[in-house]
This record gives sequence, structure tokens and C-alpha cells, in this order.
Amino acid sequence: MSGWPVLLVVLVFVAAAGAIWVAGIQLSAQTDVLSTRLHLGSALGGLILLAVATNLPEIAIVGSAAVSGQVGVAIGNILGGIAIQTVVLVALDAFGVRGDRPLTYRAASLVLVLEAVLVIAVLAVVVAANRLPAGLVALRLAPGSVLILVLWVCGLLLLRRAGTSLPWHESGEAPDNQDVPRGHRRHQREREATGRGVSTGRAALIFGVAALVTLGAGVVLERSGDAIAAHAGLSGVLFGATVLAAATSLPELSTGLASVRHGDYQLAVSDILGGNAFLPVLFLLATVLSGRAVLPQAQDTDIYLTALGMLLTVVYAVGLVFRPRRRIARLGADSIAVLVLYLLGIAGLIAIASA
Repeated sequence: MSGWPVLLVVLVFVAAAGAIWVAGIQLSAQTDVLSTRLHLGSALGGLILLAVATNLPEIAIVGSAAVSGQVGVAIGNILGGIAIQTVVLVALDAFGVRGDRPLTYRAASLVLVLEAVLVIAVLAVVVAANRLPAGLVALRLAPGSVLILVLWVCGLLLLRRAGTSLPWHESGEAPDNQDVPRGHRRHQREREATGRGVSTGRAALIFGVAALVTLGAGVVLERSGDAIAAHAGLSGVLFGATVLAAATSLPELSTGLASVRHGDYQLAVSDILGGNAFLPVLFLLATVLSGRAVLPQAQDTDIYLTALGMLLTVVYAVGLVFRPRRRIARLGADSIAVLVLYLLGIAGLIAIASA
């Protein structure tokens, strides 16, 4: 697309982003229906299905970028996606939460704090693996990306156990948090689908079509985004970490707002943190497809984004523990801190990229 007129490339990019938004909403809805009807619940298979389904745009972009040799775009999209998806929680706090208590007050749970810890843990491995030798590859696998996968799976197992048997009062639930049980949105969607006469087969068909649309649109988004970045003179890392990551976060914004409006604040936060914990697993996909260790190729801007993602996650983890009670301009104190830190972080990223 590098030879196309810039206006046409922008239109293609916007159309691909719109397709990902619509298909992503359907993917989330049908995943809720299928996981409820197939009784996957919090089983490991169900958690993996949910992680893959909600991150198909990123999977498509990372796969396309790795195959085409644009590893910088893949790295920027993964690490920038973590930062910007954390900022989605700010939008949920501002536009989704009703009443006089902010999002983290309503969602407070030790399980969510553990999910935040898992995000920080996998990002710590990203930083460490960046210092390993680039030639440390065997069978198209690199130790850093394999360790991230192992850590993520172990984290899912621990979170599954924590969701049912934390040795804390009320299983780690804070007093006066959300009224409905966690996962209420998923059961509500299944009941709505049953009321409309949507069979399990039809739900699976819609899921498959939405997945194909998302994968195709993700490839188009990556190629058109690369052309836009070239026209605008932006680095692939900067574009992937901002505009491209924002476009792929649209489904998370929509499904998060739906969860919050159903009163399922914990699920809204969990979907974001769970997606952020999964994104670094895609470094394994990029390594396998490119045949090279991806993490040692991460630039200063990538490690900067990693630190930014960790910092934003820490702020919300602290918010889930201390539970701010007041809302200022419809935001909790933690959301205000995250928004300010993100804007400062992007300013710093621009300064680094242009130095």
C-alpha cells in the first residue's frame, strides 16, 4: 500500500478499524454465550479461549508484521497496547460507572490485584529477555518468549484457584463492592441470546465469521498503518504504540462499557488486565513466524513502553487495595493519576523517538 494515495490508505485503515470494532463486539458476545453453555467457566481452556478471542486483532497484526519483517511494529503494538488498554479503564470509570463511587472502589478484589501482579511479572520478563543474546534461538523458540508463556499459564492456574478458594475473609472480596456476582455480564448475554432463539451452533458460526473478519481486518490494519506511518514520517514503534494500539483497543472499550453498565465492574477490570497479561505471549508467535528472537530486538522506546505499562498497572493495583471513595470530574484518584502518567509517558515517548 506504500504507493497508494494517502487519503485512500487512511480510509482503508479506518474501515479496517471499524470492522475490528464490530467483529470484536460479536466475538466477545459469542464467547460469553459459548463459555456459559459449554460450562467452560473459569476452567483453563475457557480462560485461554477468552484471551485468544479478545486479542485476535493483536494476533493478526503481530503475525502479519512478523511475516513481513516489520518486527518493530509488532513489538510496539504489543507493549503500546498494554499501556493504552490500561487507559481504557479511565474511560470506563468516566463514562460507564454510575453513582458516587469510582471503578476501583466497586471492583475491589484481591483476585484483581493478583491479575495486576501477573501483568507486571510478564512485563518484567520482557525487560530481562531484552538483554539476552539475539542468537539464543533453538527450533524457532527463544527462552524469553517461552518463559512468558509458561508464566502466563501458571498465572492462569493460580488465578483460577484464587477465584474459588482464597484463604482470606470473603475470598478476598471487599465490603460494599459490586452487588452482582462476577461474570454476571456473561450469564446475562447468554440469557439474552436464548431469549432471541440463538442456538449454540449459530453462536459458534457467528464466532467463526467474526474471528475471520477480525483476522483479515487486522492484517489490513497493520499494512495500511505501516503505509500511513511512512507517509507521516513516523517510526513503526511510535505508530504501533499509539494509533494502531488505540484502534485494536476499541472492542475492549465497548465490552468494558457493557460490563460496567450491567454492574459487573470486576469483569470489566479483569478483561483489561487479563488481555494485558496475554499480549506479551504474542512475542512467542512473532519469534516462531520470524525465526528470530524478537525481544532482544526491542528498542529503547519499547522498554520505555514496558515500564509505562508496569507503572500504570501498579497505580490501579494500589487503587484496588486502597479503594478511593471520591470521584473528581467523574474519575477516581487512581484514574486521574493513570491519565496524567499516560499523557506524560506519550510525551516522553515522542521525545525519545525524535531524539
